[in-house]
Amino acid sequence: MSTLPFTKMQAQGNDFIVLNGLTSELPALTEAFVRRITERRYGIGCDQLLVLEKSDKADAAMRIFNNDGSQAANCGNGLRCVGHLLIQQLGKECVSIALADRNVNAEATINGICVDMGAATVTDSSSAHVDIHIGNEHRVFFETTEAFPSDRNVEIVTGQIASHVYIDIIERGAGHTLACGTGACATAAAIWSNEGEVRPLTIEMPGGTVTISGCPKNIKLEGPVSQTFEGVFSL
Repeated sequence: MSTLPFTKMQAQGNDFIVLNGLTSELPALTEAFVRRITERRYGIGCDQLLVLEKSDKADAAMRIFNNDGSQAANCGNGLRCVGHLLIQQLGKECVSIALADRNVNAEATINGICVDMGAATVTDSSSAHVDIHIGNEHRVFFETTEAFPSDRNVEIVTGQIASHVYIDIIERGAGHTLACGTGACATAAAIWSNEGEVRPLTIEMPGGTVTISGCPKNIKLEGPVSQTFEGVFSL
């Protein structure tokens, strides 16, 4: 194997390389390989590398690698991109995707792709932040009076007008990104916890907006995605 087919996709500027192990042979996914393919000058470049593999409990399993070579447990925008790809590839209206700790469903809607993300759980809170577990760990700041942790994703709420929320994102292993799907979900769950009310929210990130609905036991993430290009990567 001297070349590797890939698909480049994005959701609100959060960009991904997708390697489809359902249709292609994959190389060893070493940290060095991940860093090389995700590097923006010498590789293809992306925030996260998404790898599809066969699954006996879903249409596909998805592994997530940050561009520093570390692995992530969940990626909402990546799930929506892969959902779009699988819906087209399999000709189905709804597809299932297996992560390490949960299965999620993705379906096409008039607003793009909607993913049932599963449960978002409050694990800790203070006057300045709320910690959320949604497969991966997030800290949502309402006041930036504390040091940012390095062991989880960070969302900073920069403003809120009624149901419209503005956030900034720092992702563990990827740094500052234009958008984060699980971060948008975590932000909604943190606001629901603080307000004591569950309602749909529009989360605006630097790269664009998504809609969060459902409830903490099964949070829904919806918004547009696009395939930007396909190619082959030289090994």
